[in-house]
Amino acid sequence: MQLFELIGIAIILLLILFIGYIIGKIVAKKELKEQLPEIREDAINRSRAVLSGQFSEQIAPYLPDFPSKPTEARFIGKPIDFIVFRGMDEKEINEVVFVEVKTGRSELSNVEKSLKKTIENKNISWEEYKVPNKLANK
Repeated sequence: MQLFELIGIAIILLLILFIGYIIGKIVAKKELKEQLPEIREDAINRSRAVLSGQFSEQIAPYLPDFPSKPTEARFIGKPIDFIVFRGMDEKEINEVVFVEVKTGRSELSNVEKSLKKTIENKNISWEEYKVPNKLANK
């Protein structure tokens, strides 16, 4: 008889767990339905902020107070927004400037911070790569 009692208790426990699972699922679904408009609104606002930032980055050289001529700025995007070749309009580049555009409360990412540090430490070099003749002549 003890074996049947243990099996009965196990079945009752499993039934209680299953009912608890179903109730939890119903409650979670109800809470999600209530929060869904709020979650969607937040996602839309974040998306707008990202798109606004990306748009601002692209047109920054044409906005007031941009530190360089728009014709000398080249959009890179990542890890830096622009590289400005000062003097390029006069056919003699005399300075290369890295420009990161930020909007609102955005801050430099870790990669951008490391790039800034690399530039400030003058850890910069020039390399030239020539394509092998047999590849270039094809």
